[in-house]
Amino acid sequence: MDTTTAPAPVGVGTGVGVGTDAAPLGRPPAVRRRRPPVHLLRRWVSPVALVGLWQLASSTGVLDERKLASPAQVAATAVDLVQAGTLGTQTLISLQRVGLGFAIGASIGLALAVVAGLSRIGEDAIDPPMQMLRTLPHFGLVTLFIIWFGIGETPKVALIALGATFPLYLNTLGGIRGIERKTLEAAKALHLTWAQRIRHVVIPGALPQTLVGLRQSLGIAWLSLIVAETIASQSGLGHMINHAKDFLQTDVIVVGLAVYSLLGLATDAVVRHLERKALAWRS
Repeated sequence: MDTTTAPAPVGVGTGVGVGTDAAPLGRPPAVRRRRPPVHLLRRWVSPVALVGLWQLASSTGVLDERKLASPAQVAATAVDLVQAGTLGTQTLISLQRVGLGFAIGASIGLALAVVAGLSRIGEDAIDPPMQMLRTLPHFGLVTLFIIWFGIGETPKVALIALGATFPLYLNTLGGIRGIERKTLEAAKALHLTWAQRIRHVVIPGALPQTLVGLRQSLGIAWLSLIVAETIASQSGLGHMINHAKDFLQTDVIVVGLAVYSLLGLATDAVVRHLERKALAWRS
């Protein structure tokens, strides 16, 4: 009889973690999910082609440059704005507004979601008004915000915070409700404190949905910023775009919009990177 000891099943009866045993069976999840360079390059084909068609239409006169500047003109204008320091200054101001508004809105959304998700009384008290408020076109609240807060920075930050609150609240609440009841009951049976239950049960269970809400909240925050910076603003990308609109400077308008979109993509990429790191265990 062969007395060779059979290897123990992965993660069972050994002192080695699952990840260590699983490594020889295949490449790590991060390596398996890594996309080849060819795929990344292929994703740029259609955007580059669209810009090329745009330039061709402008060069041949099909597209009137008085209505929409050509990509070459937009690029030249962007360089001029950067060299003058205008673009960097206005972008920094917009980033500060989004950062502050998002931080306030995200904090409120997360706190309310935790209270509503872990307590029936909290749910009955918080969820109905939140569901009603989220259906309001918060861009239509601009006039009220001006009356309440004036025309300074407060109404702008408040509008961004309002836009960022609801996606994070809804997704986090859905994530908490998705945690199995038996898991919460087991935490109570182990006499975990409120803080321990949140740390060891609620956060890991709701994290996937919360990260989805985080991405959505950031997108809404940037959309809210565009409207917020039209509230008697004297600075920011929105002010730069409004000023260019008065003089029909479509090149400046496109530069401003392009910066908005690039900043939105950059912040979304940061959250997606955090999502891959935080949820690596699901791979």
